[in-house]
Amino acid sequence: MPADASAQGKSFPAFEYEVGKEKIGEFARAIGVDNQVFFDREHARAAGFRDVAAPPMFAVVYCAGAMAPAIFDDEVGIDFAALVHGGQEFVWGEPVCAGDVISTVARVESIDERGGMGFYVFASESTNQDGAEVVRGTWTNIVRGA
Repeated sequence: MPADASAQGKSFPAFEYEVGKEKIGEFARAIGVDNQVFFDREHARAAGFRDVAAPPMFAVVYCAGAMAPAIFDDEVGIDFAALVHGGQEFVWGEPVCAGDVISTVARVESIDERGGMGFYVFASESTNQDGAEVVRGTWTNIVRGA
């Protein structure tokens, strides 16, 4: 096993992130989108959103505070010198908008070895201030030479 298998199933405390209109705009500009629902309240509301909408991949921003403790946990034991990004998968729910308070919890879904590589899979669940699920994520990290 690449790490202590006892970390499998371990959960981490919820992390709260308050979504700001300016942060949404900064993220949208950084990824090169120009749809006005990501910048302008009137456009967002006319499109059916409660406020300025966050691009779907903004999830990496509000999930980071929950994922970092899981990934960096000593019990999980990831060797960062040999780490490669394996992938991310998301299942979307309620759209995230400016003013939302997103709570994300993370857990170690699985730790195993295949072909001499360690596979570390984490799950995250994010809900808004009303308890509506906004996204479920699966985060896969691969460690070469496990």
